[in-house]
Amino acid sequence: MSLDSLITLSDPRSAAAEAYRTLRTNLEFSSVDAKLHTLLVTSSAPTDEKSITVANLAVAMADGDRPVILVDADLRRPAQHTIFGLSNEAGFTNLFKDEAALANPPLQAVPNTSLKVLPSGPLPPIPGQLLASQKIGAVIAKLASLAEVVIFDAPPIVTVNDASLLASNVDGVLLVVRAGGTKRDHVKAAKDRIEKVNARLVGAVLTNAKIDSSLQYS
Repeated sequence: MSLDSLITLSDPRSAAAEAYRTLRTNLEFSSVDAKLHTLLVTSSAPTDEKSITVANLAVAMADGDRPVILVDADLRRPAQHTIFGLSNEAGFTNLFKDEAALANPPLQAVPNTSLKVLPSGPLPPIPGQLLASQKIGAVIAKLASLAEVVIFDAPPIVTVNDASLLASNVDGVLLVVRAGGTKRDHVKAAKDRIEKVNARLVGAVLTNAKIDSSLQYS
């Protein structure tokens, strides 16, 4: 994974980039009655496309100089620092242990956008313990005070409990589903897990779907 995966930056006029902007619009309309200030993106099973989807969505959400923060909350297989070519020396995990980091999060700006990325930072031995701590509320509140939208890249919700711990603390959850790859029972299990923690499922995004060339317009 690299900057080449960021189709919203490398080829903003492409059909794929337009699809991410459509996703952004759909999310905005889904939150007319309930503000979608903090959004968690997860999947039902491990897939490299999940983090790439989150990265491109974050760029699309930041369109028009809207202040957006992308947080790599996948504390098992963090990928956002690799996708954006950033340092992962400090990040999300530092906010739980360092008051100075919480007061001034080590956000990294993405050139030519209003997007800022907070990498995972040093990985904890047991991520669930960190995410279940009482500090999580203060961490999310601080990040939410710094941007119009905060997007969390979380690990698969069925595989580990990390995403469930985060889901109950955000305004909405978006589920990434791979066409031809994600099993239906896994999607159902993910939906059940989200509902079990009383989180709000705002929808699903389908990746790896074939594009009908007859529908392209340019």
